[in-house]
Formats: sequence, C-alpha cells, structure tokens
Amino acid sequence: MQLGVGVYVLALSEVTAEMSDLVGGKAAGLGALIRHGERVPEGFCVTTEAHRNGVVPVAEIIAAYERLGAGPVAVRSSATAEDLPDASFAGQQDTVLGVTGAAELVAAVEKCWDSLHSDRATAYREAHEIDQHELAMAVVVQRMVTPTVAGVLYTANPLTGRRDEMVVDAAPGLGTTVVDGGTAVDHYVLDGVARDDTGCLTSAQLERLRAAGERLAGHFGCPQDVEWAIDADDVLWLLQSRPITSLFPLPPATGKPLPRVFLEFGHVQGMLRPVTPMGMATLRAQITATLAALGVRVEIVDIGGRLYGDLTDLARSRSSRRRLVKLMAVDFGPRAQAVMRHVLADPRFAPTSGGRGTAQRAASLRTAGRAAVGIGRALARPDTARIRLFEAIDQLRARSVAPDDLRTTAERLRFVEARDDTDHSDAIMWPIVAGMLATALPSPLLKGIAGPDEIHAVLGGMPHNVTIEMDLALWRLAQGVGEHRRLLLDTPPDELAARHLRGALPDIGMADFLDAYGHRGAAEVDLGVPRWAEDPTPVFAALANYLRVTDPEQGPDQRFRRAAATAETALRDLVARARRQRPVRGRIAGFLLGRARSLAGLREAGKFAGLYPLRETRRQLLLIGADLTDAGLLDQRDDIMFLTLDEVCVAVHQGVDQRDVVASRRSAHRRELRRRSVPVALLSDGTDVETVLARVPGGDGTLVGVGASAGRVTGPARVVHDPATAHVEPGDVLVTATTDPGWTPLFLTAAALVSETGAIMAHGPTVAREYGIPAVICVPDATRTITTGQLVTVDGGAGAVTVH
Repeated sequence: MQLGVGVYVLALSEVTAEMSDLVGGKAAGLGALIRHGERVPEGFCVTTEAHRNGVVPVAEIIAAYERLGAGPVAVRSSATAEDLPDASFAGQQDTVLGVTGAAELVAAVEKCWDSLHSDRATAYREAHEIDQHELAMAVVVQRMVTPTVAGVLYTANPLTGRRDEMVVDAAPGLGTTVVDGGTAVDHYVLDGVARDDTGCLTSAQLERLRAAGERLAGHFGCPQDVEWAIDADDVLWLLQSRPITSLFPLPPATGKPLPRVFLEFGHVQGMLRPVTPMGMATLRAQITATLAALGVRVEIVDIGGRLYGDLTDLARSRSSRRRLVKLMAVDFGPRAQAVMRHVLADPRFAPTSGGRGTAQRAASLRTAGRAAVGIGRALARPDTARIRLFEAIDQLRARSVAPDDLRTTAERLRFVEARDDTDHSDAIMWPIVAGMLATALPSPLLKGIAGPDEIHAVLGGMPHNVTIEMDLALWRLAQGVGEHRRLLLDTPPDELAARHLRGALPDIGMADFLDAYGHRGAAEVDLGVPRWAEDPTPVFAALANYLRVTDPEQGPDQRFRRAAATAETALRDLVARARRQRPVRGRIAGFLLGRARSLAGLREAGKFAGLYPLRETRRQLLLIGADLTDAGLLDQRDDIMFLTLDEVCVAVHQGVDQRDVVASRRSAHRRELRRRSVPVALLSDGTDVETVLARVPGGDGTLVGVGASAGRVTGPARVVHDPATAHVEPGDVLVTATTDPGWTPLFLTAAALVSETGAIMAHGPTVAREYGIPAVICVPDATRTITTGQLVTVDGGAGAVTVH
C-alpha cells in the first residue's frame, strides 16, 4: 500500500512507529505492540488524512469493519499530540466502547474527531505548551474484548518513582471503571514478594502481568503505563502502552555500592528549572569547588537537567552522618532535613567501618585551620572584613573581562577553555560563612528564652545585601520616571525591552541600572540563561509593579527602614532579656546576633561576584555560537548553550554539524521546563524520598510549611511561575515554587511570600525578612493548591497558610 495523501484507513498490523503523523500516538503504540508479538485486539485506524479531509470515509470504514467480522468494537481517539514522552493525554479525548453497526461506528468516529477541540483537551495542550495548529485526529477501531477483569499496569511505581516495583489497579468488568476512577479497585504492588490469591486477580495472573510489564519496558526503553484486559478464557489482552510521563528521570549509574542517595542542590540557589548542558558543566565545577573549599567531597550529577549531590558516602560515614542533618539547616532547609533523617534511619545506609584516608584527613585539617582564621577575623573585625570582601569583588570583576585582542573563533574558545570560574578567595568566602554561623548559632543558645519568630525579627532590615541594594536601586529609578510613568505602565514589558535595546526609549536611568546589575537575572547561575542586559523584559515588568505602589509608606525604602528599626529594637530587648535569664548564653547570643547584623547581609555577595566571570564566559560563547551559525553548524547563536565544551571544540576544529544534537536537547529541555515538581532527594532506584514520609496534617483549609519571616497578612494570592511576566498588585500574596535573586524585585510589591521550597537563610526568606513581609516556605504543592485571586492568610510565625 502506498502511504501518504489519500490513505484513510489502515490495518493496525501495518502501522509502524514512523507513521505517528498519519495514525496518531495511540495507534502507533498499538502497532509497536503487535510488531513485538504482543496480543492486541485486531483492528484498524482511520488516519489523520481522513480528519484533515474533513469528511468521514464511510465506505472504507465499513469495509474494514466487515473484515473484522462486524460485531461490537471499541473506538478510541488517537491524536498526533498524544502519548508523547511528557504528555499522555490520558482521558482528554473520547473513547466509545461497545459500538455495534455501521451507522453507530461512523457516529463514534465523528465523536472522537469532535473531542480533539473539547475544552478539556484544549486546556491540557495549552498547559503542556503544545502547538494547537498542526493537530490532527486519527481514530482506532478494535474488536471489543469482553473482560472478566481489567485495569492498568505501571511498570514503575508512579507514586514513589521506584523502578523495581510495578503497580496494578484492577476491577471486574471493563477497564474504564479503573481509569475513570468511578469505582473501588484492587491495588497491587509487585515487589517480588509472594502473595495470596486475594482480590479480583490471582497470583498467576499477576505474574503474567509482571512478565508483560518487563517485556514492554524493555521493548520501549522506558517505564510504561499499560491498559490490559483478561477475558473469560483467561487470555491477557494488551489495549495500550504508553510512557509514564510523570516519572522523574532515574539517577545515573555510578558503579558504586547501592543504594545511593542524591540531594537536589538547585533549590539552594532558588532554581528548580533545568540547567542547560553548557551551564551544567560550569555549575558542577563551581559547586564541587565550593564544597571542597569547605572540606566536603561530594560528587555532583545531572538528573533531569537538575543538580544533585551524591551524599551516600557522607550518610554512611560515622564522623559526618552525625552532623549531616544540622548542616542542612542553613541552606537546604526543613524538607531536605526531613528526607535525610529518613535516609539515616534506613538500615541500608548504616555507617560503614571505613574512615577517611590520611590525605583526606590532612585536607580537612587544613580547611578547618583556614576556616578558623577567616571566620575568627571576620567576627573580630566585621567592618574590615566587609571592606576586604567588596575589594575582592571589584578585583574579580576587573579580572573577568576578556582581553581586547581576541579575534578568531579559536582564540575565543581557548579563552573559555582556560577560564576558572570557581574563584573562592578567603576574603569573599569566610566573612559570608561567619555571617551564616552568627545567624544560625543563636537559636539553640536562646532555646527557652526566645522563639524563632523573635530571632527572625532581629534579622530583618539587614544591611550590606547586594540584592536588596539592587532592588532599592530599581525602586529609586521608578520614583524618578516622571512624565514617562504611563508609557512604562501601559506598554508590555517585552516591547519596552525591545525599544531600550534599540535605543528608542527615553532615558529613565535604565542604562545605568543595567550597567551595575545587568549581569543578573532569574536562574542566573545557569550560563545558558540570558542576563538582564541581554533581555531586560523582567526588569521592565518589575518596574511596572513598582509604579503601582502609590502609598509612600508602602514603598520598599520605607518598609526596609521600618524593618531595620524594628530589628534593632528587637535585638536590644532580646539581648537584655537573655542576659537576665542566662547571663553567659545571653552575652554570647547577643554578640553573635550583633555580628549577624554586620555580616549576614553579605550572603548574596559571593554569588553576585561569581556572576561576573559567568557573564564574560557567556559573551564569548555567544560570539563563538554566532560564528558556528554563519558556518551552518548551528541554527542560532545561543544553540551553543545546548552543547558541551568538548562538542563545541569538535564543531570549531573539525566542522562537525551539531544541529541535530541541539534540537534533541532543546526538546528535552522544553519538556523539563514544564515540570512543576522536582524531588528534594532521590534514591538510586528512582524513589522520591519525600513520597514515603508521613505527611504533616493541616487543619481545614490550612497548608503547613515552615515560618521564615514573622508577621500575619491576609490578601489575594498571586501564583507566579515566571518573574519576567508577573503582574503583582500591592497587597498580593506571592505564591511560587521557589525564588532566586532575580525574583526579589517582586517582593517590593507583594504583601507576603509563600514558596514550595527554601531554607531559613535562602534568598527569598532573607529578602522577605529584610522588607518586613511574612514568609512561609516549604509548603508542599502550594502553586497547585492555591489559585490566583483566592484570599489567603499567611502566618509567618506559625508557618501556616490558610486558604479562605
């Protein structure tokens, strides 16, 4: 048969994987099952050519139906955007079962066609950013199986992510009762443990399903979601097999003893989005170097485009496991602490007899010595430490600029290859660590004297924070726009950005702002992400939000001053009370809190400094990318960010076309960008550790998190996924998955912050405290549970969010 235009009906046995544009995702999957020798009900496909033709090919359908022997059939939608690697379309388009007769069959085909543009299917495609214009619908018609029992088989546990468990949901009769959720089902977890014949499936049937699952996962190379049915003759029929789209990718094999535990590091930087391949290499080197400077050896791996650290050796070490949970309090936060407590209680991670080698002990002692000197100096003379830190940052900025004599692609590449973007000078590192310690240590010292909310109040309005200074600089710019106010409020931010880059925007001071802060941006630690200087759209969006603040008392400068004054008063009162009740502890805590106010604001400075060399490396890479585009080896200059440095070398020196590599990685990156939930910790078998922890119950309408900035506010929720397009009204409660410094301009307008991740001393809560707005972090699924416009109360002291 000649395939292509005019092919309206095709037997399923003739369908191949290459025909997905002609037969849709479901039919392509069924054709693959048949070709692998699986038992699939006989049938045919009404192709997308018929749908595009707009007229049901009645004669061809009836002829194919009669070849099946007529009788009852199942009619299922099979759209071209269906059963994709990241979108199953489960239940989004129509299925009609038990269809009998030609007229009823034609009507069922039309019903499936119409469901392509149903409200639910359209909304689903929009949520998955799938192009609506090139869609077409094929329809699968199969001989109806009359099952005694039917259901769904998952070849990996879809709840926990474990790849060594299969899950079966089954019920007597048609499988629609299982997939539609319309009845109680029998639930089985196939984990290799023998079981009694209870429920609607026998142990022999479960074993056949397990064997089929192993075959299918092997055939398709990934975990599968399988619909199946068993008829009265105990014959197992496979009705569909598609990827389990919700699973987070499996950790890479390390060749080391199993199991292993991996902790997600990206949320420390307020970033859950996937990192570009070029950015991944840089970040891995930076994190490894930072940890090594602190005397910690951790292997950083790429899982789903995110940065995970293999903490297995630390968890199994007798010396380090005792401190592991406490060390996570500052940067990783309560969620990471909870999963690590669970891991340390797991017998599989029991401490081993092996210890650190002589070289490692010596390195740790050297690090400890440098740390003691650096931290001690900073605590003794904080003003001097600050001066030296900012001098070191200025020197790093000057050193970051590339030489003027770089002319050729090869010269630029040599410059990039020779760079070391992992500068961690003592002048920058130890004052920051000293400030973090001065912030963390008073809490245990003041136990029974002061609560967390009182200590948080002391940490408000913290000076010397480069991110706060950046936000206030933008506020001052907003205050001076004068006659251009309506232009900035009424023009879309992306259009304002384009005008600015063309030099067609009135001078409002944006050029000076970007000269100082244009190397920043959301997800700024990723080398592959544009800086504000390249695309100032987020800055103009934040500027418009600032212009909506009309009450001078709600201006961020006033809020910051009030927070600072409140903090100083709280510090005096707290220290006086503590010294009365516990004189020695009170003196120590008072000293540390005073030093925290001098040094803790420096926390952002290290990252701020590290962005200078990143900016120059990115600039040189984009110039190389432009040359490779001119040579026909890339489609556009920023494609270079989806290559590794070795692949760039091959393209530059050997002329290798990298466009197919880039296209594949961009597609995977787009899929991961749509993922809204990233596991805090994974085991080597794919287990999302948080899924096996006991949930902390909340009251009616109350979401439980961790209080990170004291105060209580009620206001309308504003769920934001992208700061570049966020419209935040004064008084809105900002609800996000995570935040990094690129998000903090939004805090100047928001009344409170709610986030799904974070740590007490992370970027978002730190800035929230300094503006005096309540913050609750680590609220599971906040961006899905809360919707924009809902009235919510944020209680930063209690760590609770109430949805009214």
